[in-house]
Amino acid sequence: MGTPSVCLEIHNHQNRKENTMAQVILNLEIDEILRAFTTGAKNEGFRLLLQKGLNAMLERESSEQLGAKRYERTEERTDSRNGVRTRELKTRIGRLTLSVPRHRNQPFRTMLFENYSRSEQALLTTMTTMVLEGVSTRKIARITEELCGTSFSKSAVSEICKSLDAYVDEFRNRPLTDSYPFLTVDATYFKVRENHRVTARALMIAFAVNSKGLREVVGFKAYPNESTETWTDFLSGLRQRGLTDPRMIISDAHGGIVAAVGRVFPTLPWQRCQFHFARNITAKAPAKYQAGLSSELTEMFNCRTIGEARKKRDQILSDYKDVAESAMLCLDEGFESAMTVMALPAGLRRFCRTSNHIERLNRELKRRSSVIGIFPNEESLVRTMGAVLIEESHQRQSGRALFSPKTFKEFMTPEVIKALIEIANEYRGWSIKTKINEAINYF
Repeated sequence: MGTPSVCLEIHNHQNRKENTMAQVILNLEIDEILRAFTTGAKNEGFRLLLQKGLNAMLERESSEQLGAKRYERTEERTDSRNGVRTRELKTRIGRLTLSVPRHRNQPFRTMLFENYSRSEQALLTTMTTMVLEGVSTRKIARITEELCGTSFSKSAVSEICKSLDAYVDEFRNRPLTDSYPFLTVDATYFKVRENHRVTARALMIAFAVNSKGLREVVGFKAYPNESTETWTDFLSGLRQRGLTDPRMIISDAHGGIVAAVGRVFPTLPWQRCQFHFARNITAKAPAKYQAGLSSELTEMFNCRTIGEARKKRDQILSDYKDVAESAMLCLDEGFESAMTVMALPAGLRRFCRTSNHIERLNRELKRRSSVIGIFPNEESLVRTMGAVLIEESHQRQSGRALFSPKTFKEFMTPEVIKALIEIANEYRGWSIKTKINEAINYF
């Protein structure tokens, strides 16, 4: 009596070129199957079945392409076999060792590895997306092991994410060929491991409004700190890439930013973020006066003209000088730089009063990086957060425009441009009459 066996019939529905169904009869010894399923390793039984089935499928595909089975002599034969090569597939139930046929003259073709390649690429893309969404590399390793039956170490996930480097570098070094009238800059800090120590790195970001009225990330770069030198380097890089004609820059009152703007864009007026300015003032006032002072500062910022705003400032100074002297000194010293926006037509002011839009961007970066905690190096920081910035920039490009090109041109008259440059001149004490004429001629 012979050894019991089982016959499995396998159909390949992917042989579309000949529009036929490849059919494979697979014979397995029943003892072999029982051993696989009774050893307690159920996946091993399924792995064995799948491996033998796919190998039989590959052999059948080879026979169809050659026009003859193994050792068969027919007039339809178009080529001959030339051995096999071994290839492994990683699946959820384990590694499969496949024997891929080789043909002497024409290459063997199979849909199996084409589909696997697409699935593998989809997995890699998903893994990088999970990193950008703030999923830790440890969690990604666990997920892929559960889904695919093979584990990816944290370092392997990090290596996969390096595929983002070219994409990020191309974006952050692209030529700035558009016009960007309003530029907002800020920096946010991240922890980075360097020389076996955890250090802080400032990721500088430039967020601009382009000629179509849409916000766009125009630059980002990591530095050891914020200083006049690092901000000068960052802004100089923007200028070298084509950012030559902004009309206003908005930021907080960091001394490095203000000094760097004077060096790189001497005719560019600086708008101090009104939100940060108000917060600085109220923080210096006694707690019981902070709510009332905040309300009056809001009224001052909402005045229709600079003259009305100055009157409101004087009133606030008079009302609070005896109870909040330090706060009033802050208001008096920073008022003019916080009211630069008043030189713009009313229709443009609300877009340039604060740097809150870039603060929201920073919060998103912090949210995405929270599970990472400490970046292994500066390159990882730029790669990961850079990809998030690109995503956010693309979303802004598909959003609602702040103004139309026609409206902007109507607003930015020679008189407005002259007033803005004179503000820059007054603030920095530079004589730039020639620059005023050049800017007016530009429009």
